[in-house]
Amino acid sequence: MITTIQNEKDISANTMKAIRFHEFGGPDVLRYEEVPRPELKPGEVLVRVHAIGINPPDWYVREGMKILPPEMRPTIPLPYIPGTDISGVVEAVAADVKDFSIGDDVFGMVRFPKHGSNAYAEYVAAPASDLALKPAGIDHVHAAAAPMSGLTAWQYLIDLGHNEPNPLQPTPHRPVPLSGKTVLINGAGGGVGHFTVQLAKWKGAHVIAVASGAHETFLRELGADEFIDYTKNLPEDVVHDADLVIDTIGGPTTGRFLRTLKQGGALFPIFFGSADAEEVAKLSVTVSMLQVRSNGSQLAELGLLLDSGAVRVAIDSTFPLADALKAHERAARGHIQGKIVLTVV
Repeated sequence: MITTIQNEKDISANTMKAIRFHEFGGPDVLRYEEVPRPELKPGEVLVRVHAIGINPPDWYVREGMKILPPEMRPTIPLPYIPGTDISGVVEAVAADVKDFSIGDDVFGMVRFPKHGSNAYAEYVAAPASDLALKPAGIDHVHAAAAPMSGLTAWQYLIDLGHNEPNPLQPTPHRPVPLSGKTVLINGAGGGVGHFTVQLAKWKGAHVIAVASGAHETFLRELGADEFIDYTKNLPEDVVHDADLVIDTIGGPTTGRFLRTLKQGGALFPIFFGSADAEEVAKLSVTVSMLQVRSNGSQLAELGLLLDSGAVRVAIDSTFPLADALKAHERAARGHIQGKIVLTVV
């Protein structure tokens, strides 16, 4: 009997609950399973996860990256644990890690854009450089909601923060000055959108938020100076003097926002999009995109704003880790206000 109990403890110490998929497809391919706990490598921190932020790449990878042309799709090993954004408590640190200690509350976007973040789990082994101390003024749910959306907004608007080649264009992305400028934000109510509203205001911009009418009060509370309900008015029909457009929707329709820009303005599609090259040249407009990358030091800077309340993260809904399927179904319905978060008990 004693031997049996010891073996059960050994099994428990070496395994954890996680969400995996064994084939590509819709939310129904997600499985709540017992899997091996990750082992620490040099430079890593083992985090006991309390909350996990959900982001679009989670369902793109679940679908087999169908969003990309076949020749650009990465190889995704199955079974696979999705997710990148976590908040939790440090359980162990590698011998060469000096910035974190056991018991620290941390948050971060793990290993993105590489695969293998494995965030939909009770434990995650993360490079220490991807993490920051969790702001004391917010809980794990709000902290887990911040990394990818917050870093995307930060790297587009404030500081790129790295010298890696840009897979989306030949040149590096360069943020533009925001103080005193007019910034139009399409899809302002979503994860990246509500961060860009706040960071643009923090930098002194006049912000025009575009979303459905249900988000107006929310976005004005975040600091939006003007609001356009796209179900009633198309922004390209009513705005013609913007210095910068942040199009969080992107895609093939992003070129319509050229009509909203001043000569010499800038259009930043968050999701890959293209605009008519001739019209771009005629207007002397800069169209620029980037690939967001993990960055613990930038997250620490954003964390100061979250801690002070200068920037806040909104939660659309929360689901237990075991109900990741329901969380992905919620995401598929759209019209998200802020972020969806998984919780780990």
